[in-house]
Amino acid sequence: MSRILLLEDDGSLVDGLTYSLEKNGFEVVTARKVGEAMAYLREQQVYDLLLLDVTLPDGTGFEVCETVRKSGSKIPIIFLTASDEEVNVIRGLDGGGDDYITKPFRLGELCSRIRALLRRAGASDGEQGAKLVSGDVAIDLFGSRAFLKGKPLELTGAEYRLLVLFVQSRGRILTREHLLNELWDNGGDFVDDNTLSVYVRRLREKLEENPSKPRRLLTIRGFGYQWKEVLP
Repeated sequence: MSRILLLEDDGSLVDGLTYSLEKNGFEVVTARKVGEAMAYLREQQVYDLLLLDVTLPDGTGFEVCETVRKSGSKIPIIFLTASDEEVNVIRGLDGGGDDYITKPFRLGELCSRIRALLRRAGASDGEQGAKLVSGDVAIDLFGSRAFLKGKPLELTGAEYRLLVLFVQSRGRILTREHLLNELWDNGGDFVDDNTLSVYVRRLREKLEENPSKPRRLLTIRGFGYQWKEVLP
């Protein structure tokens, strides 16, 4: 049974989510404040996924996410946000979040995203040290790390998975629909299409010498994106 740490201060939402998630086979530990969540994370309990509200009485879910990522943990993180404003989405993703869902949301949608992230986390743990190399970009699948010209790239979990998809499909044109389906477990219709644009823009900023004139990650107007190999 996967254990989820839920950080949320809305009592009625906590009760509803706990009941529904447990009915779907998850074990749920709840925290109402940032400090409480941090205390749980410092204990020896193992959590498989974090479900973090953005605005709490004593801070934000972003702070918890950033602390977890600084410790080196790759645990999947989903933000619960009352606003889909791009500034919130970008901050959460830049801080290491893997996904976000805007309130109010459908429980089936949330469970689908949770299961998809848990499966991908399990697949990463089971890799046998394989590597992907495309020109001056190298990906260590076992360590979930990527490098540009030998230097490590600071990627969020979602950016890393997107980069893997592009490099694995080098030369092919990948549609936005295909990328969303791959990233979100065939649930692309649940995701704001703007989120994918955010990921692509952030990847270009980290991969390209001139993000406005990309050489690796190209936009194929009217179709989607294509990864081109750039030789060292």
